[in-house]
Amino acid sequence: MKFSSKLFAIAALASGMASNGATAAPVSYDVDPHHTFPSFEADHMGISFWRGKINKNSGKIVLDREAGQGTVDIAIDLSSIDFGEDLLNKWALGKDFFDVKKHGKTARYSGKLNLANGDPTEVQGQLTLMGVTKPLTLKLNRFKCIPHPMLKRELCGADAAATFNREEFGLAAGKDYGFSMDVALRIQVEAVAAK
Repeated sequence: MKFSSKLFAIAALASGMASNGATAAPVSYDVDPHHTFPSFEADHMGISFWRGKINKNSGKIVLDREAGQGTVDIAIDLSSIDFGEDLLNKWALGKDFFDVKKHGKTARYSGKLNLANGDPTEVQGQLTLMGVTKPLTLKLNRFKCIPHPMLKRELCGADAAATFNREEFGLAAGKDYGFSMDVALRIQVEAVAAK
């Protein structure tokens, strides 16, 4: 009886160690393209703001809570830009702005997650746009993980924000008319733990 109790205790301890090791390992998440939208706000001659979003994107996030670090790698499909105005969308893809025929339709953001108390607080990364790569830090205003009610895997979400100067990427359209070159970027992102 004593022997079986000891064996049970050892098995339980081993099981607990195995499960702790599993949760402590880095976890890879697939960005959910149906719940992830980079949105932006740009000046229009100092009198109003243009607002829009990018409808198509993909990527991976790796989170290692034990090591207090992680990575982000997101591909952004510029051809899915949506100002809510078809003519403006078409113009943005043309030679006067993104010029996707010359530079391609994909922008990329990648970087390193900084964690505090096990949760990400910011991403120190780089934005590549029109062949130009510049540092860009995203501040995470919200971060939370829950069990996905249907997929039965961990689901994490965040709200991130940053501001960048679009002229640094060669996007100076409107500067001669008094447009501010600053763009406010806001990203809602959800990602599901990979199988």
